Formats: sequence, structure tokens, C-alpha cells
Amino acid sequence: MRNIRFSRRDVLKGSTALAVGAIFAEPVRAAPPPASAITPALIEAAKKEGKCSFYTAMDLQFAEQFGKAFEAKFPGVAVRVERSGAERVFTRIAQEYSSNIHAVDVVNTADQAHCIVWKRNNWLAAYVPQDVAQHYDKGYYDADGFEVVTRILVSPIAYNTDLVKKEEAPKSFADLLDPKWAGKMVKAHPAYSGTIMNSTFQVARDLGWEYFEKLAKQRVMQVQSATDTPKKIALGERAVMVDGAGYLVIREKEAGKPVEIVYPTEGTPLATGPSAIFKAAPNPNAARLFFNWMHSRDGQQMLVDVARQYSPHKQTVEKPGVRKLSDIKLMKEDPEGVEKGAEEIKRRYAQIFKV
Repeated sequence: MRNIRFSRRDVLKGSTALAVGAIFAEPVRAAPPPASAITPALIEAAKKEGKCSFYTAMDLQFAEQFGKAFEAKFPGVAVRVERSGAERVFTRIAQEYSSNIHAVDVVNTADQAHCIVWKRNNWLAAYVPQDVAQHYDKGYYDADGFEVVTRILVSPIAYNTDLVKKEEAPKSFADLLDPKWAGKMVKAHPAYSGTIMNSTFQVARDLGWEYFEKLAKQRVMQVQSATDTPKKIALGERAVMVDGAGYLVIREKEAGKPVEIVYPTEGTPLATGPSAIFKAAPNPNAARLFFNWMHSRDGQQMLVDVARQYSPHKQTVEKPGVRKLSDIKLMKEDPEGVEKGAEEIKRRYAQIFKV
């Protein structure tokens, strides 16, 4: 894989400088705004704007399906999907803002640390959909109303069942150090994927960087996105997935592909994927309408049924056969730790795996 060079430190330098501009002068809220419903007036205002620019780390196929479902519900408002890895979405927005380009209306990332930066820079608009206020635990949305968790992601181990027998499959991260897996594994990169940034942070914190030093000796294939690793094992290009999008493994399995998830005994890395509206959004009413719908029961149930991800909406219903989030031993998410340590994580990872 080609070397990936991002500097969150450079991003922060540029973005912090922008925070003094007049457009960002409004003080940070001390309390969330009142909950907002989808009203005829909001729909009409959104139709006048006609479009919503959606920057997202969702896999492209689902993001486009998600946008089309919204367009069918609200004809006259188009969703323009701009998809990339969460770390690249973060970098792109900072680069655009440093050039005084305000193109993004709504963002969905896979890294809570990004919202810490955007909120600190005073780039976000406070908005709380009615469904969020009524059906989400308070831990799933910002106390000031600047972001809402849209999806809950886990990054498990997985394997190809044609290449690995169930009784021989790894059950833990420690098992991946067995020499029998040398040259047979695939892992995603924390400089591209927010899910993998969080996964790498949590594993390094709980197991130590020494674990990755040992894993690197196993000749692990490196890919960019958390969405790439499930594809590699589904195609049989590698036998075992070290980390990646658990929901895509579920989708591949339901499509008949020979794949199976393993929730490692040490705990499964977790990443909550928040969304936010930008204060300088060029289409603010379309942004609010789309943001409101995406966190409604209809939008969230589509995320569960089609994307096969976990939802914070209490009224959504999981399909049979999918392990409940409450039944998975999870590693602890730490957005503040990721925000502070992201550059060091990328530096050490690149040094260890030579990518």
C-alpha cells in the first residue's frame, strides 16, 4: 500500500486560525437548543435550496442508498454524497475551510475526536432532532447539541470459513501472533479510517504497542479502509481480518460469502460515528431536514436493516441472528485520548508496519 501522510497537527494549526473569523464568532452554547421536528415549513425551505452536501465515512454503496431513500421521502431535495475514509474527510474539511470554501452541509465521521475539534473551532451548528431528544440516551448526543451519534461501529476479528476451520479460528488478538497466520492476515490503516484509528488506539492502550510490534512480524497485508478488510477475506485473498467493519462481515455472510466474525476475548474495539451540521452550511434548511430524517426511526431502521450497523435509537429492531451490542465485550472508546494522540498513533503505526 502507498504511504499515507496526514498531519492532524497541521490540520489543527490551520483550523484553529480560522476560528477567529467573524463567521465563527458566535460563542459555544451552554445548553442544547429545543428539540426540532420535521415541519412543512422546513420541508419547503429545504426544497427551495434543492440539495444537501453530505460528507461521510459510510461505505459508498450504503451512503448512496441512504441518500436515495431520503430523496424518495422528500422529492425535490437531492443528497450529494462525498465519501472517503473518516481521517480524509476530516482533512478535506480543514483544507476547504482554510481556503474559505464552505461546501459541506452535513458530515458523518467514524471518529468522535473529529467533533471535538470542529466544536472547539466553533464550526458546528447546534441542532437536536425531536427523535434524538425522545429516543436516544443522552450519552449519544452532545450536551450542547452540536453532534449526534448516527451509528455504532465495532471492529472485530473475522475469517474466511473456506480457508480456516471453525475450531482452528483465532479467538483473541493474542491468537493472531501464532506463526501459522503469518502472511495470511489483512489490516486497515489508522491514517485513513476513523474506525481503525479508534481500534488501533484501543488495542495499543490495552495490549501495548509491543503487541503491534509482534503483529508486524506476521507479514500483515495493509489496506486503507475498514471497509476493505472484509472484502479481502470474502474474496479469499487473505484468511483472517485483524480489524475492520464488522457490519460488512455480516452483510457478506448474509450474501452467502464464506465469512465469520470473532469477537476477541480481550474485547472488541468500538467507534461511535457522529454526525453534525456545519454553521456555514450552504444549504442549512436541507441540512436540518436530512439530519432530522437520518436520526428518525425510519432512517435509523434502514441503517440497521440495510447497513447492518448498530443504532442508538431505542425504537429500532435488530434482525434475528445478530449479536446484540450489550452481549459483546467491548473495549472502551476514548475520543479525547484519540484527539490528543492521533499523530503519535499514526507515526508509531507507520514506523512499526513500515507503511
